[in-house]
Amino acid sequence: MTVSLELHVVELLCSRLCHDLISPVGAIGNGVELIEEMGQSMAEEAMSLIADSADQAARRLRLFRLAYGAAGNSGAFTAAEARTVLGAWFRGGRTRLDWPADVMPGSDGGVLKLALNLGLLAEEAMPYGGVVTVAAGAGGAALSVTAEGRTVSLRDEVREALDGAVAQADLTPRSVQAYVTGRFAEQCGWGIITEAKGAEALRFWLDRRAG
Repeated sequence: MTVSLELHVVELLCSRLCHDLISPVGAIGNGVELIEEMGQSMAEEAMSLIADSADQAARRLRLFRLAYGAAGNSGAFTAAEARTVLGAWFRGGRTRLDWPADVMPGSDGGVLKLALNLGLLAEEAMPYGGVVTVAAGAGGAALSVTAEGRTVSLRDEVREALDGAVAQADLTPRSVQAYVTGRFAEQCGWGIITEAKGAEALRFWLDRRAG
């Protein structure tokens, strides 16, 4: 199946990615300014800020490259790398990753790229943080990604975008990532099943579409 994205969707996705990078990149600039203004008395603190922010920016860029770029379709992209990249994304935040080393889905069919994107959706569904669990699928499912936390909820606009039940012109920076994730799945012949488990858990199943 061939999926086409309008220029509007590409623009929104770029805006979303830039928004996620502004904070760490801006903090690097703040660290440099601190050294320039305060001199050596603040150098140690400023260098720590710069190092932490540069690490955060690098982790985000690495995930973006695999989740949205051609590198995520490469046969060289492994489950071990996907687990490392997604875990690094959550480092230092309110969400942690539970992806056992023995859960090793193959890279065929864009499964690993979709695992990263579903991990981001799971994090977004937990405003107070929680645990994102990647597990082997059951039946025809390739894998499942579960969000568990104090409050777990997928906004209506995000759910509709994931399902493709919204016109591309009506997408927003908040819903575009879900829309692109759903279209990645369609392109590769997968369907994404969303299963609410009370108010504290939400599971995404990556299931092979019939036909």
